[in-house]
This record gives sequence, structure tokens and C-alpha cells, in this order.
Amino acid sequence: MLRPILLVLLIGLPVAAASATTPSPPAVAQAADAPPPGGDGSDSEPSLEPYVEHTNALDTTRRYVYDGVDWVARRVDGWFGDRPFEQGGKVAGSISLSFLWRQDEGVDWLTRFRVRLDLPNLREQAFLFIGRDNEREVVSDRPEGFTRREQLLQETRDDQSFFAGLGAQLGDVISLRAGFRGGLKPYAQARYQNDWALGRRDVIEFKETLFWTVDDGFGTTTALNYGHLFEPTLALRWNSAATWSQDTDGVAWASSLGLYKDFGFQRRLSLETLINGETGGESEVSEYGVRARWEQPVYKDWLLAELILGYFWPRKDSATERGQAWAIGAGLQMRF
Repeated sequence: MLRPILLVLLIGLPVAAASATTPSPPAVAQAADAPPPGGDGSDSEPSLEPYVEHTNALDTTRRYVYDGVDWVARRVDGWFGDRPFEQGGKVAGSISLSFLWRQDEGVDWLTRFRVRLDLPNLREQAFLFIGRDNEREVVSDRPEGFTRREQLLQETRDDQSFFAGLGAQLGDVISLRAGFRGGLKPYAQARYQNDWALGRRDVIEFKETLFWTVDDGFGTTTALNYGHLFEPTLALRWNSAATWSQDTDGVAWASSLGLYKDFGFQRRLSLETLINGETGGESEVSEYGVRARWEQPVYKDWLLAELILGYFWPRKDSATERGQAWAIGAGLQMRF
């Protein structure tokens, strides 16, 4: 257990010192990697506005998606008791479409969705989640900023799968999840997550996830983040993570240092340096590079667009010279 944590500290601190000109989202006032924390990605609560009238195809589509998920939630909730759904029931989720072009890999398109259902008849014990995403990253609880999508790395269709399960929150810092991913393969997670303020402008966030799968056996993901707030709209963050499992030869690690500028109305600019690799792998430092991202709503406050530009120096193995590659990513996300 100590091995991944020590690697995070040993790897992340030199990277942070060496790349003091990088970016990530507003830190203390706002958690980094706004996307969902756990494997289901449903811990975030996208804004929900009343569906009063539908003036175009976008409003109508969102209404149909929400109504369909809401209908399923009410039926499932009825299996567990007679409490009305209006007494604490809630549906929240997102559907996203992303495009990626990378100079050394080509073009790729991917879709994702994540939904969380808070059911009144289960609310005191558990919640339901369902989605489609990279199954290894879902199971290992890989931090959002270090997923393949966020690092502008391509994924095959085999990497994607549907997942569903039950989650439960035990107190403020411990949560449990168990479910199935593609092919009805069971998996389970136990997560400890906490943060500590180091004054008015600094915070440390720590997350430790233990997981088990049929394919990978037992494993753990450790994430450690530090944030400093320069002013209400400008922050610096250092993020690091390490994942180990019985199925791997070493520890997959990643670290980033970045600046995040918030322009209000969900408009955000970030500039980051990143590095990642795997101990015991063919190349312990697989890649390093820089990444710039712009995010903003394009319709009301629930249809969001992002544009990412990156430049990377990848290396597949020790016998290959380190290459260079531009990468461009774009995405649309509909929250409901």
C-alpha cells in the first residue's frame, strides 16, 4: 500500500519543481478536474433548470433524455418501497461527444455518458449509477485529469464498455461502489477522500481507492493534489496519481502542474505541463508535454464545449528515440 503513495510523492515533487510554468483549474475555491470523481463520474451535480418550454431541437432532445432516465429511475425506485419519488428522488447525468486528432496516431471519435440516480427508497443506503467509459479507468478510479482522453491519447472501441452498479456513502470521507462492467464482469471499489486547508489560500487533497476486478485482481490508486489560490479567479494546482494492480508489472504514474483562470459564466482557461509513465515498463517516462484548454457554454448553461491543444514528446520504449506530436481535441457535453 505504501509503495504507490511513496512513488506519487517522489515523482510529483521533482516534476512540480521543474515545471513551474504550467496550468490546471481554479484550485482552492474550486476542485480541479471538475469532472466526476469516482468510477461512475456521477458525483458532480450538473445544473438542472425547469423544463418550461421547448423552443428548439436542443431543448427537446434534452427533455427527452431527462424524461427517459427519470422514467427508468421511478420504475426502479418502486422495486424497493412505496415512498414517492418526489421525496428526495433526483436524476443527474451527462452525454458527451469528443473528437481527437493526434499527429502520431490519427483521428478518433468517442462518446461517453454517465448517470447517477438518487432513489428515495434507497437514498439512506445507496444510489445507482450507469454509464459508458474507459473500463480500466472507471474501475481503477483514475483521476479525470490523467485519463487517456484528457492526455489526448487515443482509445480503441475495446477500451470502452458499459458499466452499472450501486454506490454508498459512509460518512463524509468513505464511499463504496460495486457493479458490473462490459461483459458482466464484476468489480468493487472502496474510496477514502479528504482535503485539508493550509490557510485561506492553500489546500491539499488526498484520495485513496482500493479496487478489485476479475481480470486485474486487487489494486490501488493514490491521488495527491495541492492547490494555491493567487486571487479569486486565478489558481495554481499540482496534481499527481499512481495506480498499481496485481496484473501489472509496475506502477502507472502521472503528474501535472498548471494555472487555471476563471472568466465567469463557466468560461475557463487552463495551461498545464504533464508527464506520465510506468515503473518497470519499456520506457519509464512514456510521455511529457504541454496542454492548453478553453471551456465555455455554447447554449444556456447545460451544453458545454471545450477545445484542447497539446504538444507532446512520446517514447514507446528505451530502444526508440523520443518523438514529437501535436494534438487537438474538441468536445461537446450535454448535462441534464
